[in-house]
Amino acid sequence: MLLQQNWVSPHWAWQSLGKSFLLFVFFMLQTADLEARRGHQFVWKTGHWGRCVGDCGSGGTRSRAVWCTHTEGWTSHHANCDQKEKPESQRRCFKVCDWHLELFEWEVSGWGTCVPGGEAGACVTAQHGLQRRSARCLQKLNRSTVASEICEHLAPRPPLEQACLVPCPRDCVVSDFSAWSQCGGGCTRTMRHRTRAVVAPPLYGGAPCPNLTESRLCEMAACPLGEEEHTYSLKVGPWGECRLPHHEDVSMAGRAVLDFGADSGEPSVSWLEGRKAHHHAREVQVGYQSRPVRCVRSDGKNVVLSLCVQDAIPLTFKSCVIAKDCETSEWSAWSACSQTCSWGELAPGFRSRRRGVQSVAVGTGKLCPELEEREACSTGGRELLQPCPRFSWRTSEWKACQVSLLLDQQDPRHHKHAGLCGGGIQTREVYCVQITVEVEMHRLKEVSRPVDGKFCLGPAPSASQLCNLPCPSECEVSAWSVWGPCLPENCQDHQGRRGFRMRQRHVIMDPVGPSAGCPHLVESIPCEDPACYEWIISEGICVTDHGECGLGNRILKTVCKNKKGEEVPHHLCSEYPRPEVMACEIPCATDCVISEWSQWSPCSHSCSSKNAEGSQSRSRSILALPAEGGKACPPDRVLQEHRACNDHPCVHFYWETSPWSSCSEDALVALNTTFSWSGEATCGVGIQTRKVSCMKSSSGHVTPKRCPDSTRPETARPCVLLCKKDCIVTPFSEWTRCPTTCQPGNATAVKQSRYRIIIQDAANGGHACPDTLYEERECEDIPICPVYRWKTHRWSHCILVPDSVRQGVLGYNEACGHGLQSRAVTCLSETNESADVTECLRWAGPMPPLVQECLVPCKDDCTFTPWSKFTACSFDCESTKTRRRSLTGRSRKRDKCQNTEVYPQVETELCPCEVFTSQPHGNWSDCIIGGGKSEPQSGMRSHGDTKECGEGIRLRAIACYDKTGRLVDPSHCSSSGYIEESCTVPCPFDCKLSDWSTWTPCSSSCGTGVKVRSKWLKEKPYNGGRPCPKLDLKNQVYEAVPCYTECNQYSWVVEPWSPCKINSEQNSLHCGEGIQTRKVRCVSTAEDHRGETVPNALCNQAEIPDEVQKCSLYCPSECAVSDWGQWSTCPQVCDPNVVQTRTRQVLRSSVNTKPCPEDSQVKPCILNQNCFQYQYNLTDWSTCQLSENATCGRGVRRRLLSCVRSDGRTVSARHCQQRRLEKPTEMSSECLVGCVVDCRLSAWSAWSQCSQTCGAGGQMVRGRAVLLQAAGEGRPCPAQLAQHRSCPVKPCYGWRLGPWSPCRLQGGQCGDGLQVRNLTCVVHDASVSATAKPVENALCAELPLKETVLQLPCSVPCPGGKCYDYLWKTSLWRDNVRTVWCQRSDGINVTVTSFPGGCALQTKPAEVRHCSPACRKPFSYCTQRGVCGCERGYTEIMRSNGFLDYCMKVPGLEDKKADVKTIAGKNKPVNSKMHDIFKGWSIQPFNPDGKLKMWVYGVSASGFLIIAFLIFTSFLMCKKSKQHQSTPPQQKPLTLAYDGDIDM
Repeated sequence: MLLQQNWVSPHWAWQSLGKSFLLFVFFMLQTADLEARRGHQFVWKTGHWGRCVGDCGSGGTRSRAVWCTHTEGWTSHHANCDQKEKPESQRRCFKVCDWHLELFEWEVSGWGTCVPGGEAGACVTAQHGLQRRSARCLQKLNRSTVASEICEHLAPRPPLEQACLVPCPRDCVVSDFSAWSQCGGGCTRTMRHRTRAVVAPPLYGGAPCPNLTESRLCEMAACPLGEEEHTYSLKVGPWGECRLPHHEDVSMAGRAVLDFGADSGEPSVSWLEGRKAHHHAREVQVGYQSRPVRCVRSDGKNVVLSLCVQDAIPLTFKSCVIAKDCETSEWSAWSACSQTCSWGELAPGFRSRRRGVQSVAVGTGKLCPELEEREACSTGGRELLQPCPRFSWRTSEWKACQVSLLLDQQDPRHHKHAGLCGGGIQTREVYCVQITVEVEMHRLKEVSRPVDGKFCLGPAPSASQLCNLPCPSECEVSAWSVWGPCLPENCQDHQGRRGFRMRQRHVIMDPVGPSAGCPHLVESIPCEDPACYEWIISEGICVTDHGECGLGNRILKTVCKNKKGEEVPHHLCSEYPRPEVMACEIPCATDCVISEWSQWSPCSHSCSSKNAEGSQSRSRSILALPAEGGKACPPDRVLQEHRACNDHPCVHFYWETSPWSSCSEDALVALNTTFSWSGEATCGVGIQTRKVSCMKSSSGHVTPKRCPDSTRPETARPCVLLCKKDCIVTPFSEWTRCPTTCQPGNATAVKQSRYRIIIQDAANGGHACPDTLYEERECEDIPICPVYRWKTHRWSHCILVPDSVRQGVLGYNEACGHGLQSRAVTCLSETNESADVTECLRWAGPMPPLVQECLVPCKDDCTFTPWSKFTACSFDCESTKTRRRSLTGRSRKRDKCQNTEVYPQVETELCPCEVFTSQPHGNWSDCIIGGGKSEPQSGMRSHGDTKECGEGIRLRAIACYDKTGRLVDPSHCSSSGYIEESCTVPCPFDCKLSDWSTWTPCSSSCGTGVKVRSKWLKEKPYNGGRPCPKLDLKNQVYEAVPCYTECNQYSWVVEPWSPCKINSEQNSLHCGEGIQTRKVRCVSTAEDHRGETVPNALCNQAEIPDEVQKCSLYCPSECAVSDWGQWSTCPQVCDPNVVQTRTRQVLRSSVNTKPCPEDSQVKPCILNQNCFQYQYNLTDWSTCQLSENATCGRGVRRRLLSCVRSDGRTVSARHCQQRRLEKPTEMSSECLVGCVVDCRLSAWSAWSQCSQTCGAGGQMVRGRAVLLQAAGEGRPCPAQLAQHRSCPVKPCYGWRLGPWSPCRLQGGQCGDGLQVRNLTCVVHDASVSATAKPVENALCAELPLKETVLQLPCSVPCPGGKCYDYLWKTSLWRDNVRTVWCQRSDGINVTVTSFPGGCALQTKPAEVRHCSPACRKPFSYCTQRGVCGCERGYTEIMRSNGFLDYCMKVPGLEDKKADVKTIAGKNKPVNSKMHDIFKGWSIQPFNPDGKLKMWVYGVSASGFLIIAFLIFTSFLMCKKSKQHQSTPPQQKPLTLAYDGDIDM
């Protein structure tokens, strides 16, 4: 039945829970499917991280885009993606700003030793290894260490490892063993020994040295039974601690205290009764220490001491000083925080505190700890602090351009004059200023007060540059035009009959320069009957009165024109008679024919004077003879006419102007007048004035009425007022610091100074610059160093070991021997008042010794008087000095005391010898120029007062030795410490050429040509001077430029033709063809020489007119024609199909029927025959032409324009102008001739301090900087910008440790003793091969080592028995505590036993580990390593001695500061690596591709099975509970298990 129930129960459960279970399972599967589909379809996508923005430092943030995307690629809403897996879109970062680079930098140490690697194979010469170095991030401000992460943001960490080669290891090399020592006699077991020495120590990781001593038992014959022989050794133990004697031991305790007597005033030392003594701050307690002495038999057993009695009983007790530690006062209060401004969180401030010394250490007491400590501090209200200043370079305005600075480089002796121009050098002041950041305004505020240039980082701006000083140029004007007609001043004023004839010229090139001006451009001549208008007549044909010949009238055409040739209305010419007809005559067939009048010849004079008047003529000739009955020809005198010309006087008038005045204010000038002004700022409009006067060409000033008012220049004009520029100077710099350290009372007065810099000079009437730019004053309130001194009091009597200690010791019953005596040492001020010990330790040096050894002679000892003073030395180097002493008391009668070898009574020493020898050391220095006062040589370059070549000196350091060969100060041998030798630096001489010659005349008299000038060689270059340009065979250099000569400067002038001369021999009628001649001459067309006859060679020979021509004199009754007219012009484009014609008129018809000759001729227009084309021709650009006073800089290059005919001939420019050809516009342009600039250097700096304070090999250096780089062919900057010289070899004094002595047992034969070594003051020259020689200890500084370094405990094994080694053993640290015990070599712990010869207490390791000094710094705690560390989020900043200085917050970490008062603040920081490992263990159900992970399916299936099992089990339990009524708590585990399921 039970089985049936068990089978029915699941069935009932399925029926009762089936629906809900299936619903639950379906819901879970649907949820998992939806989540899987959702996670599979939508995923988060992220962009790249952006740049770090925000505040500088760790407060920056960087962002990235985050979006939800479907697997198909389209973007969806964020809600479709799992919000728990959403990536972060913002992250904190460290924002690196520009000023961070000025705060931090990497500092790398030198490469360490080369550590060999694990290579296989034998080493031959060297093996590969690895060198390491350390890198730390430093704050530049105080050179303190900060977290490396800061610098890693600024620059990558430097490499810390590199490969290297290390020599092969060299093992230790030892000598052979010595022979074995002798064995003792008898049958006693003894030991024999042998030793060896080290020949070469191990190097480069070689094998260490083996044992240097070996021992073995001697082989002895066996002793008979009961008759063994033993040896006995006196074994001494270690000295015990120094202690005071007990009360019962002595009647006077061994404590020495200060007891000031009322009579003497000097402290004395006495024994006080009992142990309760009055403590004094400076008391010295003298006690005693003892050691055990035993007699040890060779078998190791202790025997009675009498068996080891010897002559000299070892000392078992001695006086000592009770150890007393240094006592210090309490710490003073913390000083104020050093940080008065804020650099951000990366640079905290510091504060410090001090404590004084109350009593110094005595005996083996602990020395004084550090008397000062500091820690990082925060001023609390950091947000109230102003940001720390920053610094930047600033410059003044450029000074005026100086050409002389550039010419000084080429020739320092050049003559300085005001006309220099062109390329030059200008300078400016460069200085450093402080910049602060205004927190409220978030902007920079500049404090222009100059500061020391060392505060500004980066290279300084240039203090000099090349510049150009414009060269003044004169005004260029054209030639004068011809005199114009007589014109009234005002054509509108008909009343005035005053007129002028004028001529003009125009400006071709404007002048350059402040005082340059143009000459007058208009000249005038008074004239009479001026006319503004005139009738222009053109003749018509002649109309006879009767018939075809005879008298008649010619109809005239008239046009009214002004003087410009413009047609105007006729009424303007109404006042002048208007001609309408003019009489004329047409010859009849029998009349004489006369030609038309020729043109008037040029006027013979340009003006009229008393001696010469101008005249001109014209003529006409007989063309045909009359027939009978015809009109006869006129006589010859009627064929010529003469008239006066240029009848005006030879003086002319013009307006002359003075230079314009400076621009000044004027209320009448409109302020709204606008000007285009480039350059300086303008401040309104002013006025300029000038004087205008009428000048006569020959006699100076005349009345203004003589000059036309219409051409009078203006006397005032508006101008631009330049703003006044006041002088601007910086504020005075801060006063240079006075010494903060105290000065000796007899020191010279210290001065402080300040300066200011002119950054803008005054101009345009501004305030002038002050005269005082530098101030100096004496420092006030300089602390005077206090004077403290040690006062030593009287030594106490010699204190021996108490009698009770000596009693019972064999041979030591007498109160004598070695002891200690002490004295008091007090600190006194300058006024002899008592002062604190700390002051004397600071100002008076180390404290004098408080205790010294003393000797109380025993009754059998030899006693002497004190040594006398040494006798005086003579000046002889071979002399000696002596001192003496004598025996006292009973010692004078003892024989042993008379032995002067043992007890000398006279001491002799050599007197110091003042004879020194010097030896040269090191190389010669560079040749140093400027050591002497010699004048500069020719060609010497100098920058200011700095000479670059010539006579100088070179130095060589010396080492000075005394007679014994010891190095002494070099001043004993030479005042300067150097050997001086004259030297010469050759001066470079540049190539020198002559000045330019004058230009040759232009090679062409018409059009473009060439003009040339030259230079020739004067001096060749040498010693590296600038080379010469390329020279020709005559050592000359040429410069050719194009030139242009006007083609009409000279012209041919012809006189009228002579009458036609008929050959009468062949012709009786004297008519027909003949010959006529005329005179041709060449005249100048220049203004100054117009009309003057010049040689014919100056005129164009190709254009010379004919002097002879054929002519015709028509016979009576023949047809008479006129001369041919001009040919008609051809078109601009020559075309043979186009013809040109000329015509002539019939003047008289023929009587007979003989036809008249042709009246017209035609010829085709053929190129370069009768038809020409014209074009402008441009020359090449000339070289860059400079002003005469310039050597480089800006110049002008020009090209010339000429008119060229198609046959290649240059003609007058009017031919091209008449054809209106396109003319090039740019005929000149600016150009630049590079300046030859030598490298310009600063003056040499002062010599630096020696690189070594003493010894050989020290160097002094001085340097200079490049002020201006070389340019062109200038001398380049030298490669050597620094000079070195060796320092005088000063002696190096130092302490030298001697070798360790053998183990000294102080009277014993074995046991514990001491090894000692000496400390000697020696002098050497610090070289590798230096030999040190001992000198007086006073020459060396204070002892650098403690006394324990000069003594070490040691032990000597006793013969026979077993020998053991003893070694301190320690357990591992646990909570800064460990166990320490002494273990014998056989493994026995002998710590608690008083085993003789055990471990030395002086070398016992510490049992408790403390952080010393204690970890009092904020955010610090004591680590397990026993050193102070910093909490998480802070990094350790260590001092140079390895102790923690302060804790600095690491930038970028978001952890809050730990509270140092809590226990959590003292715990070890969390291991971030473990945190990162476990961070990856978080539950992530989806793969990166969005699919469910396999474990999700496993968990789902497991959950399903667990649910089924739970339901089945619950049913059984419920069923059972109903039957047995079980208690509910049995279900509690199931409930816990159910609640813990991850899927539910």
